[in-house]
Amino acid sequence: MKVASTAGASGSGSTAAPTTSSSVSREARVASHSHIKGLGLADDGTAIQSAHGFVGQKSAREACGLVLDLIRIKKFAGRALLLAGGPGTGKTALALGISHELGQKVPFCPMVGSEVYSSEVKKTEVLMENFRRAIGLRVRETKEVYEGEITELTPTETENPLSGYGKTISHVVIALKTVKGTKQLRLDPSIYESIMKERVSVGDVIYIEANTGAVKRVGRSDAYATEFDLEAEEYVPLPKGEVHKRKEVVQDVTLHDLDMANAKPQGGQDIMSVVGQLVKGRRTEITDKLRGEINKVVNKYIEQGIAELVPGVLFIDEVHMLDMECFTYLNRALESTISPHVILATNRGQSTIRGTEYDGPASSSGIVSPHGIPLDLLDRCMIVRTLPYQRDEIREVLRLRAKTEGLLVKEDALERLTEQGVKTSLRYALQLLTPASILAKLSGRDEIAVEDVEEVSTGLFMDARQSALLLK
Repeated sequence: MKVASTAGASGSGSTAAPTTSSSVSREARVASHSHIKGLGLADDGTAIQSAHGFVGQKSAREACGLVLDLIRIKKFAGRALLLAGGPGTGKTALALGISHELGQKVPFCPMVGSEVYSSEVKKTEVLMENFRRAIGLRVRETKEVYEGEITELTPTETENPLSGYGKTISHVVIALKTVKGTKQLRLDPSIYESIMKERVSVGDVIYIEANTGAVKRVGRSDAYATEFDLEAEEYVPLPKGEVHKRKEVVQDVTLHDLDMANAKPQGGQDIMSVVGQLVKGRRTEITDKLRGEINKVVNKYIEQGIAELVPGVLFIDEVHMLDMECFTYLNRALESTISPHVILATNRGQSTIRGTEYDGPASSSGIVSPHGIPLDLLDRCMIVRTLPYQRDEIREVLRLRAKTEGLLVKEDALERLTEQGVKTSLRYALQLLTPASILAKLSGRDEIAVEDVEEVSTGLFMDARQSALLLK
């Protein structure tokens, strides 16, 4: 998601900014929703016709804005939002818009309903894994650290008392300098090993945690910066304040990260451990017992004020692909005290709930329900409908995507693409943009003309309806 938003920003501003190698690589990562930057709402909550990459869908955006306010004041727990509408009407875009509005610090976990049918892991395990991915934990720790530029690094050796041969390091003397002054430290040999692992030398800026003895190399002091343009080293300024200070460290992790860290402890470095890690499958089922223990630790941290729970958004697209077992599991998971905000999306109307069909002697067609979702789960959902786009809206979306992808389109060609979008679908019209631009370049033109669109839409490619007629 982050990549897509970056790509969209670079694509839309590519005409004004000079083209560099980095901007070219960013343009290459333009995704299907790169132009979405938010919900495009005014301060009073009303939807602007075209803003933040959104065009039209005013009532759906306003409804999502209201849900966004409920999420921000933490009053949306235990409920779910269901986006229902035809294909290509902007359901995924609305979910991404909510995610952008919440900010990068709030976890957003997108998944598709068919993802749960894995041959390695149980369906409920896949669902719970994504639930845990969508719940963040912000840990604030105040640590005592020694920070500064190394001006002296002297290990002191003594005779090895255990054997008559060789010498061991008894301690290491290190001098750290900041803007306010210098301090000399006498450290344990184990910290010297950490310093060696970090490949620290005189002139580097480091910090050492007083409690754990962990050493982190920040970078090279900018006093040693050279005039070379291509420099592999990262230069950092001399730290301010005293050498010994109290520092607040904020870490953002998800509950899934904690699960994985505890489920897969790092093995030894011997050959059998390495082979064991290679042979073992990548997916690991995490037991409920382990998750329960992690929840206890998390709750203890929250009570002590060390950590804060950040419920994120779990977006399940094509939710009608889930079966009865998954729906009952979702019901239970929504009632949990630690639960993310759930957004569901579907393009089905009246549909059979998957898993209720019976193929026995008296076979039946199964339970038919709106959107293919059981009624007890539908009762928990706030349903938002997305409507098909009108001609003017299709034209505006096409213009927006052309700008995002850095393409120039003539007005008559844009009108022809709009007609194609009205006749077939918006998605098909959007797909024709890039092939038409390649044809224009082969003809020696910078702008996409009508003949390029005609050749792509009639000569080279067919839409679904044309293909179906041919097959008849």
